[in-house]
Amino acid sequence: MERKGGDQWLHWAREIQALAKTGRHYARNPFEEERAERLLEIAAEMVAAHSSLTFEQVQLAFEQQPGYVTPKVDVRGAVFKQGKLLMVREVMDGGWTLPGGWADVGESPALAIEREVLEEAGLKVNAVRLVGVYDANRIPGSLDLFHAYKLIFLCDLHSGEIRTSHETTEGGFFSQDDLPEPLSGFRTTPQHLEDVFRAFRQQDAPAVFD
Repeated sequence: MERKGGDQWLHWAREIQALAKTGRHYARNPFEEERAERLLEIAAEMVAAHSSLTFEQVQLAFEQQPGYVTPKVDVRGAVFKQGKLLMVREVMDGGWTLPGGWADVGESPALAIEREVLEEAGLKVNAVRLVGVYDANRIPGSLDLFHAYKLIFLCDLHSGEIRTSHETTEGGFFSQDDLPEPLSGFRTTPQHLEDVFRAFRQQDAPAVFD
């Protein structure tokens, strides 16, 4: 989404949208529902006025979050082989990232990242330790309309050979002083990679969090 101007309007619009969706979910009468609907319209108007999206596109995106609005969950796996870190190249932007994606409803976080690594890189892994929990919206170029948390897990490699998927074009294991570029936007940042290598080298390193 192409933005115009600063980002404070986006913070306000996200908060209004979340409060309005929650208010509509718990509305006790038609008047409360109408007020919540109008707040949703205001949030959509704000985004449409300051971005390349139309009012209708924003409304459609807002409606994809049913009920009580909470942050989405993005999981990423840090898989090492002989001291080198697995990274994959994203189809969407051509950048490199730790394999991962959105967690599915009904999955535990560990199962979610094990599934994502298998789907994106063809490797069977076991999640063994949490590296960190991050506020994905604090990352430059991050998600626009929705708030998300990013969970990164250290994983043990079990079996398999690297293969691509409909989301990735290539993959490989890289040392810390020879990491591929460019990185894939908000998916993986230099800070994430630094935290991952620290967790790998220091087994007693505590999980980091925002």
